[in-house]
Amino acid sequence: MAARSVIVVGSGVFGMASAIALSRRGHNVTLFERGSIADPLAASTDISKVVRIEYGDDDLYMRLGEQAREGWIHWNDLWRQQGLQPLYHETGALMCSRSSMSPGHYEYDSFELLRARGHQPGRMSGELVAKRFPAWSSTYFQDGFYNPIGGFVESGKAMHRMKQLASAAGVRIVDNTRVEDVRERSSRVRGVTIGGSLVESDIVVLAAGAWNAMLWPTINSSIRSTGHPVFHFKPDDAALFRPEIFPTFLADVSRTGYYGFPSNEDGIVKIGKHGKGVDTDPDGPREIMSEQYDLVREFLSDAMPSLANAELVYSRLCLYADSADSDFWICEDPDCRGLFIAGAGSGHGYKFAPVIGDVIADAVEKVDNEFLDRFRWRPDLQQERGNEASRCHDIV
Repeated sequence: MAARSVIVVGSGVFGMASAIALSRRGHNVTLFERGSIADPLAASTDISKVVRIEYGDDDLYMRLGEQAREGWIHWNDLWRQQGLQPLYHETGALMCSRSSMSPGHYEYDSFELLRARGHQPGRMSGELVAKRFPAWSSTYFQDGFYNPIGGFVESGKAMHRMKQLASAAGVRIVDNTRVEDVRERSSRVRGVTIGGSLVESDIVVLAAGAWNAMLWPTINSSIRSTGHPVFHFKPDDAALFRPEIFPTFLADVSRTGYYGFPSNEDGIVKIGKHGKGVDTDPDGPREIMSEQYDLVREFLSDAMPSLANAELVYSRLCLYADSADSDFWICEDPDCRGLFIAGAGSGHGYKFAPVIGDVIADAVEKVDNEFLDRFRWRPDLQQERGNEASRCHDIV
């Protein structure tokens, strides 16, 4: 494709990754961000996000996850060469089940597909987990496995590093600038409105997360803005939660929703809960329902008692843009040529940061890509969701 002018709206993972990829392919890219880069309220920030390849029996996402993990390793190598600390930490991923793993369940199907693809996850009982990872109660779960591939990314820091990659690729980044709407004429995108004036562009990529549906109401019935609680605890004994003996985990996530991370350099342990979430106005207040504080303490009391009474130093609602089927939207609006949606991360998009930009760029350039049919335009699927954790997404 000949070089085009491209406006990318939003500086989260989808926005930053697409801007980098499109600029590297020779396009003239400007990225607009309504706040600051790595805004504390953005879904892409926080201290950590999960990197995992487990997706039940979903081969497509596992393959994309494998590519993403290799991408994180490549970025780590690049950062080391620049004298910077790596941000991806391969602690492995612990997948727990409170009942015996069986076909049709996330843990069992993930375990079997991992083995079929040549990985070597280790099956683990509750007693074995408690012996190897002593913060865990031996009675919390019955079955599960540990996969040495996977871990977490220091997510807020990584967004700043992606900004550096974008600048080096030639992306013009304009932050603290709110895009008001998208302009079209004769079924063709014209650009965006900023401060009441039209900023023209050949291509517009909407990658504004939960704000996408506000900027382009056509997709409003298909993408739902939801809030999900995240908690930061400071344990008395942070050594129990260091990465060597406390890996990133999903705790029977399809039923409980809980997942978490080892302690960071400040001794903070992050625990999150994925689920249906609560409908949340992206521009409105974000308050965790009081019952969620009691529920997370109950979970910790059962699963890792030494964290149950730890000081809660921070909490927030992490904002998702949920698609009806939990798959991403990376596609052109068939009724508005040149307008592309890149988003609907549905709580599991962050891990794909090193590879998702090229998927988006292929969509823009009309290049064949094995993932794009899955992420196609599909407004016929409405907000009502079936099995909320069918793919066991996490905030990454």
